[in-house]
Amino acid sequence: MPVNYASNAELTAADRDRILAKAAAFAPPDNVLADGRRDLVGLSREQLAEEVAAIGEKPFRAKQLWHWMYHQGVTDFAAMSSIARPLQEKLAEHFVVSRPEVSVDQRSKDQTRKFLFKFRDNEAVETVYIPDPVEDRGAVCISSQVGCTLSCRFCHTGTQRLARNLSSAEIVGQFMAARDAYGEWPSPKGETPRLLSTIVLMGMGEPLYNYENVAQAMKIVMDGEGIGLSRRRITLSTSGVVPMMDRAGEELGVNLAVSLHAVRDDLRDELVPLNRKYPIKELIAACRRYPAASNARRITFEYVMLDGINDSETDARALVYLIAGLPAKVNLIPFNPWPGSTYKTSSPAAIKKFAEIVMAAGYSSPIRTPRGQDILAACGQLKSNEEPRRRAG
Repeated sequence: MPVNYASNAELTAADRDRILAKAAAFAPPDNVLADGRRDLVGLSREQLAEEVAAIGEKPFRAKQLWHWMYHQGVTDFAAMSSIARPLQEKLAEHFVVSRPEVSVDQRSKDQTRKFLFKFRDNEAVETVYIPDPVEDRGAVCISSQVGCTLSCRFCHTGTQRLARNLSSAEIVGQFMAARDAYGEWPSPKGETPRLLSTIVLMGMGEPLYNYENVAQAMKIVMDGEGIGLSRRRITLSTSGVVPMMDRAGEELGVNLAVSLHAVRDDLRDELVPLNRKYPIKELIAACRRYPAASNARRITFEYVMLDGINDSETDARALVYLIAGLPAKVNLIPFNPWPGSTYKTSSPAAIKKFAEIVMAAGYSSPIRTPRGQDILAACGQLKSNEEPRRRAG
């Protein structure tokens, strides 16, 4: 029987407060330039209206700015043709519309593209565009934190300590800068094909440890009068921050991916240390509660295949038992080596057999083809090339 939300009230209330307090301790810097001008990117509609009102302008100006920033992709007020020149100049005195700086731009032999984006305080994150090998579309893999606190044993990002959370501007700015690189403005309408067709919050960091900034950025992305990307085209990946999974489901309703990687608590405690706080039973219960899950929108379980660690037929059968009754699919990910890693990728035969067992139980179990390995852009390989700066205090 599914666990209801009320039965977890004590857990979620206390832990959610603790998680949000910790997020505040790693808050990004205010989005204001040294000359005092505020960056308008990343503000909610309400916040944008407040900024416009503060300089004595009417609310409809905020709607105009929203259109130019998020539908047209314009960064220069002088190019906003529906706004009179005196107001263009006034806006430029008070505000900017910016993008993160492209510090490094690498392209893999398979056309995967990795950006190192640098922000105003010189912190940096990696963002990856993964084009579909057949169709003119692809996914933008976005980061949510500079570094990570989770220290998952098989993940390169986990070796980089957490410097700070990203702001909503820095999160949505990654997608907008990727769009700049591919010239995909104005925003395609409706079902018009998009090169940058989906967002996966699977880059550096744990999105649910920076929930409020991630949520605001995704609400901007989903706004129909701007970027207009459907919630069905956004996937949030978590290692299992159980208290925030409920809130994400209720407020965002995006697709959910869970970094599972093991079916026993003792092994998952080692591979994904967060499991010691939120063990598998609690994690699966949260998945069963997730309101956006359905047969049409299945929860994805990510499972990195590690040779001799988690790839046995017994593990496969235990996985099937664990997710029984859930609308789910299982992505099998051959381990992507990185400098200093000690794990090995499971053999093709072991991966194939694992997939066959899962599929025989009625679950889709695709084996992910590694993309961008030659530029360390594949799953689990992201780590900014520049060491994060130490926070003062």
